[in-house]
Amino acid sequence: MALLNIRPATVADAGLILRFIRELAIYEKAEQSVQTDEIGIAESLFGADATARALVCEANGEAIGYAVYFYNYSTWLGRKGIYLEDLYVSPEKRGSGAGKALLKHIARQAVAEGCGRFEWSVLDWNTPAIEFYTAAGARPQDEWTVYRLEGEALKAFAG
Repeated sequence: MALLNIRPATVADAGLILRFIRELAIYEKAEQSVQTDEIGIAESLFGADATARALVCEANGEAIGYAVYFYNYSTWLGRKGIYLEDLYVSPEKRGSGAGKALLKHIARQAVAEGCGRFEWSVLDWNTPAIEFYTAAGARPQDEWTVYRLEGEALKAFAG
């Protein structure tokens, strides 16, 4: 069994994180959607105004996965929460416990910080992820639909 270690990512991990992001995008059939580069990752995750955080999971010293999350807020609870943007483990390392370890690491942080919720989204066709999250005790919030403004639509609406 591999010895897993979860550590906060550093700016030196920007290239690694970008590689994992691209792998995740390929898995999610959205490779063309990745528009950032190593500099963008370094600035957005580790710059002075960064609002997201990243973790790296290592097995026997080898980076095998990552997670990116940020804090959100619930007006109904009157408390902050954590939103998991990405959770990814390299395909050949799945089943090693790395995904569960990353999820538990963030859940423990949420509990320690008094967060009211720990939330994320999953693609409706991603059965392995849905089964993984359900086994962890998470439940889908089917009554909500995600809306998004981006790109030209965002600029047009803002104008």
